[in-house]
Amino acid sequence: MIVPMKKITVLVQAKDSSQAVQELRALGIVHVTHQRPPEGKDLSAIEEDLALVEQVLAIFAREEFCQPAEQLKLPDWKTSGRHILDLANRLKQLEDFAFSLNERIGQYRPWGDFDPEAISALINQGIYLSLYRIPIQELKKLPAAAIVKVISRARGIAYCLLIARQKIKLPFNPVAWPKMGLTAMQARLAQDNQAIAALKQEICQTAAYQAGFIRIKQLLEEELQFQQAKSGMGEAQQLAYLRGYIPKDQVRSLEQTAKQKSWALLVQEPAAEDNVPTLIRNPRWVEMIRPVFRLIEVVPGYRELDISLWFLIFFSIFFGMLIGDAGLGLIFCLLTFFAQRKWGRRTKDQSLFTLLYLSSSCAIIWGVLSGTFFGQEWLPASVKPLFPALRSDKNIQALCFFLGALHLSIAHSWRALLKLPSLAALAEAGWILILWGGFFLAKMLVLADAFPQNAKWLFIAGATGVVLFANPKKNFFSGLGQGMASLLLNLINSFTDIVSYVRLFAVGLATVAVADAFNKMAMDIGWGSLTGAITSSLILLLGHTLNLLLAPMSILVHGVRLNVLEFCNHADVKWSGFAYNPLRKKS
Repeated sequence: MIVPMKKITVLVQAKDSSQAVQELRALGIVHVTHQRPPEGKDLSAIEEDLALVEQVLAIFAREEFCQPAEQLKLPDWKTSGRHILDLANRLKQLEDFAFSLNERIGQYRPWGDFDPEAISALINQGIYLSLYRIPIQELKKLPAAAIVKVISRARGIAYCLLIARQKIKLPFNPVAWPKMGLTAMQARLAQDNQAIAALKQEICQTAAYQAGFIRIKQLLEEELQFQQAKSGMGEAQQLAYLRGYIPKDQVRSLEQTAKQKSWALLVQEPAAEDNVPTLIRNPRWVEMIRPVFRLIEVVPGYRELDISLWFLIFFSIFFGMLIGDAGLGLIFCLLTFFAQRKWGRRTKDQSLFTLLYLSSSCAIIWGVLSGTFFGQEWLPASVKPLFPALRSDKNIQALCFFLGALHLSIAHSWRALLKLPSLAALAEAGWILILWGGFFLAKMLVLADAFPQNAKWLFIAGATGVVLFANPKKNFFSGLGQGMASLLLNLINSFTDIVSYVRLFAVGLATVAVADAFNKMAMDIGWGSLTGAITSSLILLLGHTLNLLLAPMSILVHGVRLNVLEFCNHADVKWSGFAYNPLRKKS
């Protein structure tokens, strides 16, 4: 749930402002809103230092630099950071030069090696030498006064040397002479590659300071937040004031601190126009969905709904249907287990592992119910699905439409409860009726099922509720017009949103089809010979690895989308919020 917040104002003497901010940081509950743009020399210096550290950490994050197992104590971090940046800049310059040098070597290789000094000496004696790329069919058309020596040919182009006692203008662009010969360029490239390797090795050694730089980054971020809060305070003569938001259940703690420090404190309800941060607290078992929100970087607005519970429930169902294979689900479980064994001790938050176990278990359950284990067709006849109806495409599509109607009905039911006792809740009930009418309509249009005679009343009653109560006002006709506009704008969208849940069937079917196709290819080759066994094994490995790699993409594209877009559109969640981030000392 989204925690109720209070708007607070702390008033202190201007001379005590720095101490007050320190006390509030120690308390760690106030999300500060700046009363003026934070600025000053201290802020600029911290921002420059933070930029330096972030650049260093970005260098360490590059894959080309190894990460030492042992972390060393960081000496003077500014000197070390500037040295590392200097190494990285020199490395980039050398890599850029080596790249261009390698291109020049490839450009002049068709003409072979030569001595630029000897060429210059001949030119100074009145012998004109030029390099040309000339189409082979054009060689016969060159003027007789030109002595053209073809050095090499490749892809219809002759690489030529023109020798003449006077300047001769050919209908081709000459190639400029390089400053060094081919052998010299290759020698220089070898030297640069050695220098590049040495610089990379030196940067790898400095990566042993990574933990120290991470610590410095944390301290700088805290100091930056502190200085911004102090610089952003409002001032009025000899007084300074700080404004922000705190959770409602933390007001008493702030009041006690204000009383001890002799601060003036004003606690208010946030106004409708206030930009209030969002703090979400849920039971531990619901919190496991939090990593998904962090991944897609969305936060509901303070006055919106927290969909964490329904997101978790339906995300797990969608995961099972999209993967749709007990074998793949088992592999995901094993991968999660090994990942937790290797990296689980480094993190206090184990919710991601718990979520993956839950989602993988849903895939296993769906696979067992539908009789799918690395495909279906290869299984012997004795292996039958526990729920044979899940082998029918028509049944699965009907289930998808049902889930869509149910999922979106929950969104409108939630909105209806929040609107009670207003008559506007009846409009949400009308949308629920329209959604279930859309469910029967989708079955008729897509699955060729008969449309129930009584289902038309779902549309009639639902439309009536929306038109009459979408915007209940004293002016009946004004509200009626707005209700009609709402119905016309959203009626088709509601139907298409239900139909869009058929993607669960399509992606799940594709997973099974890919597995069956590769299984059939492998069985057609057989296992009768060593070559056949190796080939069949490679085919099976390729096919099921492909499914394994595509699975996370399908979850993000489809499983997350149905929750974040379709469901949230009907729940009126626009993800317009920002996270509650109190002033506090984290490290």
